[in-house]
Amino acid sequence: MNEQYKQLGVSDAVLTYGETILASLRERFDAIDAIAEANQLKVINAMQKNRVAANHFNLSTGYGYDDEGRDTLERVYADCFGTEAALVRPQITCGTHALALALGANLLPGDELLSPVGAPYDTLEEVIGIRESVGSLKEYGVSYRQVDLLPDGSFDLDGIRAAINEKTKLVTIQRSKGYATRPSFSVEQIGQLIAFCKRCKPDVICMVDNCYGEFTELTEPVNVGADMMVGSLIKNPGGGLASTGGYICGRADLIERCARRLTAPGLGREVGANLGLLTSFYQGFFLAPTVVTSAVKGAVFAAACYERLGFRVVPPAAETRHDIIQAVELGSREGMIAFCKGIQSAAPVDSYVTPEPSPMPGYDSDVIMAAGAFVQGSSIELSADGPTRPPYAVYFQGGLTWYHAKLGILMSLQKMQEAGLISL
Repeated sequence: MNEQYKQLGVSDAVLTYGETILASLRERFDAIDAIAEANQLKVINAMQKNRVAANHFNLSTGYGYDDEGRDTLERVYADCFGTEAALVRPQITCGTHALALALGANLLPGDELLSPVGAPYDTLEEVIGIRESVGSLKEYGVSYRQVDLLPDGSFDLDGIRAAINEKTKLVTIQRSKGYATRPSFSVEQIGQLIAFCKRCKPDVICMVDNCYGEFTELTEPVNVGADMMVGSLIKNPGGGLASTGGYICGRADLIERCARRLTAPGLGREVGANLGLLTSFYQGFFLAPTVVTSAVKGAVFAAACYERLGFRVVPPAAETRHDIIQAVELGSREGMIAFCKGIQSAAPVDSYVTPEPSPMPGYDSDVIMAAGAFVQGSSIELSADGPTRPPYAVYFQGGLTWYHAKLGILMSLQKMQEAGLISL
């Protein structure tokens, strides 16, 4: 085994360091596996309840009328997550698109959108209109306000109470940290925030950006009061097999508005061909709990390795996980580049490529991305990225198998050591 790691570029010193860290994580990994087992049973139960059959994998084209496989998949999602309805479509191109769809479908001119958890993820800034953009919510007469988190990362309840007013139609809660170094929120914390917002205004719609969070806990935000939950199929729920797509789960009336926004009024969810992607959607969802577990183990391993070397990691190694993202503050552009070189060199695809910071659509800083993935941009596959700005934090996520995640972290350490940035 050691020889195989050496062939891939991992030195004895790095391998020994990694094994020392792993010896302290065995009990932790057992607890992560227990969550995966419970979530796996939940997925199987939803599939059996909806009598998933081979004919549900059939191709549909054109309008996609009477697509039984597509409609059954949406019932599987709704039953697994415990919601009234779901929209699961390849026509939803990414997580940002899913969020823009949910917002645009349920906010009208004169309404106000509130973020009680501070600034949203970078790509939503143009969707909302924080950064001017054609087609933004702001351009259509939807106003926006946010309440920043308190210095300790907790919710500013007084500020939220003051911000909610007669125009506040929808509250958006981002579960994962995005390109921030705050902690991600647990389902329990999200439930408490939703309950508070509903006490302030009972009819306010609460939407959760659940990207990177699915199946990391035993429950999901829709189980604690969220009216809508939104995510991407090339992240957790696609299990590494979905090649595109997104989902929105929640209240039936809200989901119907999303369907009509995605297609057209009067057409709604009745149209939308599956284009032969249903097998990967079903099988990816089936595999998702196990794949997510591999990614969570990789995140914990990364945190433990870099924390011991003196780097600030968010969340800390000992903290319970609420998403698959691990932030490591490397303190320099050079550190980010070395880390990402290590992740890229561990990839099964494009391992020979050298990642470099560059401009990216939707971001206001150069971004470095390492991702040798089978599906372009798939964040459930081994990847690392981040904007090259202080505190120079890299965001590591994914790994379709635990062993690939392990190799990626070892190679990141290797490249950091070779660049003279760490000493083992």
